[in-house]
Amino acid sequence: MTDLITLESYLTVIISDDKTIAFLQFSKQDDNFKCTRDELEKFIQRNNIKYGIELSTLQQFADHPEQFYHTRTPIAYGEKPVHGINASIEILMGDSDEKNPVSMETEQGKVDLKEVRNLNNVRKGQIIAKRTPPEPGINGMTVTNEVIAFKPGKEAHFKLGKNVVVNGEQTAMYAAIDGMITITDNKKVNVFPIYEVNGDVDYSVGNIDFVGNVIIRGNVLTGFRVKSAGDIRVIGGVEGAELDAEGSIDISGGIIGYNKGHVRANQQVKCSFIQEGNVFAGGEVVVSQSIMHSNIRAGKNIICNGTKGLIVGGSIQAGERVIARTVGNSMSTVTNIEVGVVPELRNELADLRNQLKLQIDNVEKTDKALNLLNQLASTGQLSPDKVAMRVKLNSAQKAQIKVQSQIKERILEIEKSLEDTNKARIDIIRTIYGGSKIVIGRYTRFVKDTSERVSFYYSDGDISMVPYI
Repeated sequence: MTDLITLESYLTVIISDDKTIAFLQFSKQDDNFKCTRDELEKFIQRNNIKYGIELSTLQQFADHPEQFYHTRTPIAYGEKPVHGINASIEILMGDSDEKNPVSMETEQGKVDLKEVRNLNNVRKGQIIAKRTPPEPGINGMTVTNEVIAFKPGKEAHFKLGKNVVVNGEQTAMYAAIDGMITITDNKKVNVFPIYEVNGDVDYSVGNIDFVGNVIIRGNVLTGFRVKSAGDIRVIGGVEGAELDAEGSIDISGGIIGYNKGHVRANQQVKCSFIQEGNVFAGGEVVVSQSIMHSNIRAGKNIICNGTKGLIVGGSIQAGERVIARTVGNSMSTVTNIEVGVVPELRNELADLRNQLKLQIDNVEKTDKALNLLNQLASTGQLSPDKVAMRVKLNSAQKAQIKVQSQIKERILEIEKSLEDTNKARIDIIRTIYGGSKIVIGRYTRFVKDTSERVSFYYSDGDISMVPYI
């Protein structure tokens, strides 16, 4: 057995800086060096190595010391601490890059560069961010049997902006209103009820589909779409685009539609002029200057009584009232003004009448075919395939007659509503020219001569024209 002094003089114990590994190294080489595993274990313990000792390595070292003359041999391993995990805030809907809309491919394989994939729309009560709490970690241990403390995970807190709320456990953030998620420079999360475009709606912006109000500080160009669950405000003008709002639409400039697209609002549409446009409003359409060769429908009123207040050409349909300074022109341009029924019902009536005509034609054709087959049957000349055809035609005739009856009933319902024209009125503040057509309920009057300051309303089975008051 090697004595104590000899072992101490031949071997050195080295500990790593973090104290998680202990090494055994020869400080002096001697081919006659011998020791046992127990002697090595006592030796390293005297050098304060108490944890994670690799006994198998010590045994190999004792059996073949010559193999370790020129190496630093790890003979004990501690445990490195597992540091805690920091808390984290995850935004469930990231802030989109409005300046670089993502192009989307259509069913035909073409790329629509106008399409915007996501405006970060959120609904009231929708979760928009969640917090994962910190995890503590696990302590480590040195080879000298000392605890190495872990670093705890750092806490994270929601940075609350406008129109957001956090639950009591501080684990989730919710939208307080319908709107769009926006992260401001100070990393605060906000939900804004307004989506604002500081310029034109063009290829740099793309189409817009937003759950709140939309403000466009420019023009909406031909071919683009703007859809809002609230109001739409356009500081410029609108070309042949599609605007749809569940609220109202206010256009500072005018609408030049080129007979393309539409402007549709559940409540009011307001603008300075409309030219070759398609405008539909559940409430009112208010135009300050002129309506030229356009298709306008309003559930209540159409008002064009500004300084110019001109309506020329096209089709004007209002559920209750039309007010204009001038209707038509000296060239007798055909201008249709209709009041007294919700425009959708009047259009439905026209469609139903077309359907009824088609059904009548189909019944007549079926009758002729059945008459021919019945004649053949009376003379015993009906083949099996003709018998089958006769059965089918009888069934088809019954179905056609049933559909015809349903269409007639619906037509009568609408025609009854056309009789309720108490609020229906057309007011001409200045002039109405010949060539204009006035429709109130189910009654029509053609204006042949120019008239000044008149009003039209239904009375005693006819349309009366009286002085405008």
